[in-house]
Amino acid sequence: MRLPRDATLIVIDVQQAIDDPRFLPRNNLGAESAIAALIAVWREEALPIVHIRHDSIEPGSPYAPGSPGHAFKPEAQPRAGEIVLGKRAHSAFVGTDLEETLDRLGATTLALCGALTHNSLEATARHAGDLGYRTFVVADACWAADVRAGDRTFAADDVHALSLAHLDGEYAAVVSCAETLAAARLARARERAKQRG
Repeated sequence: MRLPRDATLIVIDVQQAIDDPRFLPRNNLGAESAIAALIAVWREEALPIVHIRHDSIEPGSPYAPGSPGHAFKPEAQPRAGEIVLGKRAHSAFVGTDLEETLDRLGATTLALCGALTHNSLEATARHAGDLGYRTFVVADACWAADVRAGDRTFAADDVHALSLAHLDGEYAAVVSCAETLAAARLARARERAKQRG
Protein backbone atom coordinates (compact mmCIF):
# COMPACT_ATOMS: atom_id res chain seq x y z
CA MET A 1 0.00 0.00 0.00
CA ARG A 2 1.27 3.46 -0.95
CA LEU A 3 -0.20 6.84 -0.15
CA PRO A 4 0.55 10.10 -1.96
CA ARG A 5 1.21 13.37 -0.15
CA ASP A 6 -2.40 14.45 -0.83
CA ALA A 7 -3.85 11.41 0.98
CA THR A 8 -6.69 12.77 3.11
CA LEU A 9 -7.93 11.13 6.28
CA ILE A 10 -11.73 11.33 6.53
CA VAL A 11 -12.91 10.76 10.12
CA ILE A 12 -16.64 10.05 10.06
CA ASP A 13 -19.13 10.68 12.90
CA VAL A 14 -16.86 9.81 15.82
CA GLN A 15 -19.16 11.58 18.26
CA GLN A 16 -20.40 10.88 21.77
CA ALA A 17 -23.82 9.97 20.31
CA ILE A 18 -22.47 6.68 18.99
CA ASP A 19 -22.35 5.37 22.58
CA ASP A 20 -26.14 5.75 22.88
CA PRO A 21 -27.71 2.37 23.78
CA ARG A 22 -29.61 2.26 20.49
CA PHE A 23 -26.29 1.71 18.68
CA LEU A 24 -25.18 -1.20 20.88
CA PRO A 25 -23.92 -3.87 20.98
CA ARG A 26 -21.03 -3.11 18.66
CA ASN A 27 -17.80 -4.69 17.48
CA ASN A 28 -14.21 -3.43 17.20
CA LEU A 29 -13.93 -2.01 20.69
CA GLY A 30 -10.43 -0.81 19.85
CA ALA A 31 -11.57 1.26 16.86
CA GLU A 32 -11.30 4.59 18.67
CA SER A 33 -7.68 3.85 19.61
CA ALA A 34 -6.93 3.01 15.97
CA ILE A 35 -8.61 6.24 14.87
CA ALA A 36 -6.53 8.22 17.38
CA ALA A 37 -3.37 6.59 16.00
CA LEU A 38 -4.33 7.49 12.42
CA ILE A 39 -5.05 11.09 13.37
CA ALA A 40 -1.75 11.35 15.24
CA VAL A 41 0.32 10.13 12.30
CA TRP A 42 -1.57 12.30 9.81
CA ARG A 43 -0.76 15.28 12.01
CA GLU A 44 2.88 14.28 12.40
CA GLU A 45 3.24 13.95 8.64
CA ALA A 46 1.29 17.16 7.89
CA LEU A 47 -1.21 15.26 5.76
CA PRO A 48 -4.75 16.62 5.36
CA ILE A 49 -7.53 15.60 7.75
CA VAL A 50 -11.26 16.22 7.35
CA HIS A 51 -13.52 15.62 10.34
CA ILE A 52 -17.14 14.80 9.50
CA ARG A 53 -19.78 15.57 12.13
CA HIS A 54 -23.37 14.38 11.89
CA ASP A 55 -25.79 17.23 12.57
CA SER A 56 -29.08 15.36 12.85
CA ILE A 57 -32.41 17.10 12.34
CA GLU A 58 -34.41 14.06 13.50
CA PRO A 59 -36.42 14.68 16.70
CA GLY A 60 -34.77 13.03 19.69
CA SER A 61 -31.60 12.10 17.86
CA PRO A 62 -28.50 11.88 20.07
CA TYR A 63 -26.66 13.56 17.17
CA ALA A 64 -28.77 16.72 17.35
CA PRO A 65 -26.74 19.94 17.59
CA GLY A 66 -26.75 21.19 21.17
CA SER A 67 -27.16 17.72 22.66
CA PRO A 68 -24.32 16.06 24.64
CA GLY A 69 -23.99 13.40 21.95
CA HIS A 70 -23.20 15.94 19.26
CA ALA A 71 -19.69 16.49 20.65
CA PHE A 72 -16.71 14.64 19.18
CA LYS A 73 -15.26 11.77 21.18
CA PRO A 74 -11.90 12.65 22.80
CA GLU A 75 -9.97 10.31 20.49
CA ALA A 76 -11.21 12.23 17.43
CA GLN A 77 -11.29 15.80 18.74
CA PRO A 78 -10.32 18.20 15.93
CA ARG A 79 -7.55 20.70 16.52
CA ALA A 80 -7.88 24.37 15.74
CA GLY A 81 -7.47 24.90 12.03
CA GLU A 82 -8.49 21.38 11.01
CA ILE A 83 -11.42 21.06 8.62
CA VAL A 84 -14.78 20.14 10.17
CA LEU A 85 -17.83 19.58 7.97
CA GLY A 86 -21.34 18.99 9.26
CA LYS A 87 -23.67 16.65 7.38
CA ARG A 88 -27.32 15.65 7.61
CA ALA A 89 -27.33 12.69 5.21
CA HIS A 90 -25.52 9.36 5.40
CA SER A 91 -22.89 10.16 2.77
CA ALA A 92 -20.51 12.92 3.78
CA PHE A 93 -20.68 14.19 0.18
CA VAL A 94 -24.42 14.93 0.26
CA GLY A 95 -25.39 18.48 1.20
CA THR A 96 -21.82 19.44 2.16
CA ASP A 97 -18.87 20.98 0.36
CA LEU A 98 -16.68 17.92 0.93
CA GLU A 99 -15.93 17.46 -2.77
CA GLU A 100 -15.03 21.14 -3.16
CA THR A 101 -12.88 20.93 -0.02
CA LEU A 102 -11.02 17.92 -1.42
CA ASP A 103 -10.52 19.79 -4.70
CA ARG A 104 -8.93 22.68 -2.79
CA LEU A 105 -6.64 20.21 -1.03
CA GLY A 106 -5.75 18.55 -4.34
CA ALA A 107 -6.86 15.24 -2.86
CA THR A 108 -7.14 12.19 -5.07
CA THR A 109 -6.74 9.55 -2.35
CA LEU A 110 -8.89 9.10 0.75
CA ALA A 111 -8.51 6.97 3.88
CA LEU A 112 -11.82 6.50 5.69
CA CYS A 113 -12.43 5.62 9.33
CA GLY A 114 -15.25 6.09 11.83
CA ALA A 115 -18.82 5.03 12.39
CA LEU A 116 -20.81 3.17 11.54
CA THR A 117 -19.25 0.76 9.04
CA HIS A 118 -22.61 -0.19 7.51
CA ASN A 119 -24.07 3.31 7.67
CA SER A 120 -22.29 6.62 7.08
CA LEU A 121 -18.88 5.09 6.44
CA GLU A 122 -20.17 2.70 3.77
CA ALA A 123 -22.34 5.42 2.19
CA THR A 124 -19.37 7.79 2.03
CA ALA A 125 -17.02 5.13 0.67
CA ARG A 126 -19.47 4.18 -2.08
CA HIS A 127 -19.93 7.83 -3.00
CA ALA A 128 -16.17 8.44 -3.02
CA GLY A 129 -15.62 5.42 -5.26
CA ASP A 130 -18.29 6.59 -7.68
CA LEU A 131 -16.65 10.02 -7.82
CA GLY A 132 -13.35 8.42 -8.82
CA TYR A 133 -11.32 8.86 -5.65
CA ARG A 134 -8.77 6.19 -4.77
CA THR A 135 -10.38 5.12 -1.52
CA PHE A 136 -9.12 3.05 1.39
CA VAL A 137 -11.34 1.88 4.25
CA VAL A 138 -9.41 1.12 7.44
CA ALA A 139 -11.16 -2.00 8.70
CA ASP A 140 -10.04 -1.90 12.33
CA ALA A 141 -10.64 1.84 12.61
CA CYS A 142 -14.39 1.57 12.08
CA TRP A 143 -17.15 -0.45 13.69
CA ALA A 144 -20.68 -1.72 13.25
CA ALA A 145 -23.62 -2.36 15.56
CA ASP A 146 -26.10 -5.21 15.70
CA VAL A 147 -28.85 -4.86 13.10
CA ARG A 148 -32.38 -6.05 13.80
CA ALA A 149 -34.58 -6.89 10.82
CA GLY A 150 -37.96 -8.40 11.59
CA ASP A 151 -37.42 -11.29 13.95
CA ARG A 152 -33.71 -11.63 13.13
CA THR A 153 -30.68 -9.97 14.69
CA PHE A 154 -27.45 -9.79 12.73
CA ALA A 155 -24.38 -9.59 14.95
CA ALA A 156 -22.17 -6.53 14.65
CA ASP A 157 -19.16 -8.62 13.59
CA ASP A 158 -21.15 -10.06 10.70
CA VAL A 159 -22.62 -6.68 9.72
CA HIS A 160 -19.12 -5.17 9.73
CA ALA A 161 -17.63 -8.01 7.68
CA LEU A 162 -20.41 -7.94 5.09
CA SER A 163 -20.26 -4.18 4.72
CA LEU A 164 -16.50 -4.32 4.14
CA ALA A 165 -16.98 -7.19 1.68
CA HIS A 166 -19.44 -5.05 -0.31
CA LEU A 167 -16.88 -2.24 -0.54
CA ASP A 168 -13.63 -4.13 -1.09
CA GLY A 169 -12.47 -4.15 -4.69
CA GLU A 170 -15.60 -2.38 -5.91
CA TYR A 171 -15.65 1.04 -4.25
CA ALA A 172 -12.56 0.91 -2.05
CA ALA A 173 -9.64 -1.17 -0.85
CA VAL A 174 -10.09 -2.51 2.67
CA VAL A 175 -6.86 -2.20 4.65
CA SER A 176 -5.59 -2.49 8.21
CA CYS A 177 -4.62 0.35 10.51
CA ALA A 178 -1.04 -0.94 10.70
CA GLU A 179 -0.47 -0.84 6.95
CA THR A 180 -2.20 2.55 6.69
CA LEU A 181 0.03 4.03 9.39
CA ALA A 182 3.13 2.65 7.64
CA ALA A 183 2.02 4.11 4.31
CA ALA A 184 1.20 7.50 5.84
CA ARG A 185 4.67 7.71 7.37
CA LEU A 186 6.17 7.24 3.90
CA ALA A 187 3.83 9.62 2.02
CA ARG A 188 6.27 12.52 2.25
CA ALA A 189 9.46 10.47 2.41
CA ARG A 190 10.59 11.27 -1.14
CA GLU A 191 9.85 14.97 -0.60
CA ARG A 192 11.92 14.96 2.62
CA ALA A 193 14.77 13.14 0.89
CA LYS A 194 14.87 15.81 -1.85
CA GLN A 195 14.95 18.57 0.77
CA ARG A 196 17.90 16.89 2.48
CA GLY A 197 19.40 16.50 -0.97
